[in-house]
Amino acid sequence: MNRPLDEGFTRIAPPVTERTEGFWRSGANGVLRIARCADCATYMHPPQPVCRRCHGTDIGFATVSGRGVVHSWTINRYQWSPSMPPPYVIAEVELVEQSGLRLLTNIVGCPIDAVSIGLPVEVVFAQSDDVFIPLFRPIAGVNDAPR
Repeated sequence: MNRPLDEGFTRIAPPVTERTEGFWRSGANGVLRIARCADCATYMHPPQPVCRRCHGTDIGFATVSGRGVVHSWTINRYQWSPSMPPPYVIAEVELVEQSGLRLLTNIVGCPIDAVSIGLPVEVVFAQSDDVFIPLFRPIAGVNDAPR
């Protein structure tokens, strides 16, 4: 089991609802879980009550690899939260499980100038109260691989 990342500050915990609880609490045991339709196996994020592909309503949470690539990113230089010091990278990460399956997140564990589109990343979690926020860091050993 992966231990939560110690960032030296506390993130603001997002609101947890019945629909999103499986996502926000999944990092407690070090794995990422994404909503998935039991009828057609389509992943969806954020979690929805009805599958956009088949309109099924049997939606649960499935464990995913936690690996992906940076699809898009930007640098935030403004202090939106008193506890979270800028600058930091806000990124859209596309998970390897399904084309178009993307999470809005932060890239951690590397200099800002090392982030690029196509950078292979893996999930790590930051804990805030009883919520585990999925963040992504470059996968060790592939930072210099051609993209």
